[in-house]
Amino acid sequence: MKRAGAEDPETRRTDPLVRLPLDRLRRRTSMKWRAHPEDVLPLWVAEMDVPLAPPVADALHAAIDLGDTGYPHGTGYAEALAGFARARWRWDGVRVEHTAVVPDVMMGIVEVLRLITDPGDAVVVCSPVYPPFYAFVTHDARTIVEARLGPDLRIDLGALEEAFVRARRQGRHAAFLMSNPHNPTGVVHTREELQAVARLAREHGVRVVSDEIHGPLVLPGAAFTPFLSVEGSENGFAVTSASKAWNLAGLKAALVVAGADSAGDLRRMPEEVGHGPSHLGVIAHTTAFREGGAWLDELLLGLDANRALLGRLIAEHLPRARHRPPEGTYLAWIDCAWLGLHDDDRRGSEPGVVGDLAGPARMFLDRARVALSSGHVFGSGGAGCVRLNFATSPAVLREALSRMGRAVRDL
Repeated sequence: MKRAGAEDPETRRTDPLVRLPLDRLRRRTSMKWRAHPEDVLPLWVAEMDVPLAPPVADALHAAIDLGDTGYPHGTGYAEALAGFARARWRWDGVRVEHTAVVPDVMMGIVEVLRLITDPGDAVVVCSPVYPPFYAFVTHDARTIVEARLGPDLRIDLGALEEAFVRARRQGRHAAFLMSNPHNPTGVVHTREELQAVARLAREHGVRVVSDEIHGPLVLPGAAFTPFLSVEGSENGFAVTSASKAWNLAGLKAALVVAGADSAGDLRRMPEEVGHGPSHLGVIAHTTAFREGGAWLDELLLGLDANRALLGRLIAEHLPRARHRPPEGTYLAWIDCAWLGLHDDDRRGSEPGVVGDLAGPARMFLDRARVALSSGHVFGSGGAGCVRLNFATSPAVLREALSRMGRAVRDL
């Protein structure tokens, strides 16, 4: 309980998460705010409840005022990412000539997999993992091989090696599609873990494709390591954008970065892939990496505070839930298996989660009017869990967890 007369630290927050009231957020027309009725608090899809970073908004307004709405051109986006990586991660490994602009991260991943695997080949994932990994890979005629995360939700190197062996049977090509940091658990892989992944991949002839869209969103206490910065990763790829860190999902543009030994593969990417990104998207993402650092710092402070608040709220309202505070992202993975609610093994893409709820997520939507991502769509190990997006205001978090606690007590 707050000491009488003490100032509430939340009233002193200046981060973007406290700047938009709920009634203004409900005027948005994006998926997060239109998939459910107005009485639902939406804490599911990866959109943040923040205004645009001022430098990004200014750049977009300037482009509109100029009528600068043609085709994207130049290498400014890759140069901005290189500068950001150098300043934030002390990594000087983004070579502009080893990059390609693609429509978004998942489409970039698909195009890279087409370069290094054939239809029928296997793609290894560490489950539970981001649902579109399943949907996009299988829709492109590749098969999924799962390597379950360990009990600590980190990569299980033994399980990963077994998956590599299965994926390479009969001499077929294989790839490892890695989430770095990991979605949905919020684990930030250490340099040592990534070096071990690179070593195993080299030993078994598996190519690594690292989804690093959450790389800028590492919270205090952890440090992000780009996969291509570790020894042995030279034949790998990374795919990233400013989308998650600056809330730019509706402004399409991403970058593929090739390791030194993969540059030749990247040159085989069809020219028409580069026609998909939006010029306004490229402008927004470039500006975010170049000029959005101060805004990002404020956001990370707010996410860190919300991470701590969420831990306290779970302990208060869902004391039997199992939850490891994430090291990165704004996503919390909550094990609600103790509820004993029916779950199944259906898998769907993230946009399909609205109609593909089961177990705890279905109960919390129906009884608490809180929308969460259903754990079963994240693959093996996800049943009985929910993913909660805490990139919102403290007030919304408090109300959501209070509702969830009441729903559990009323079961």
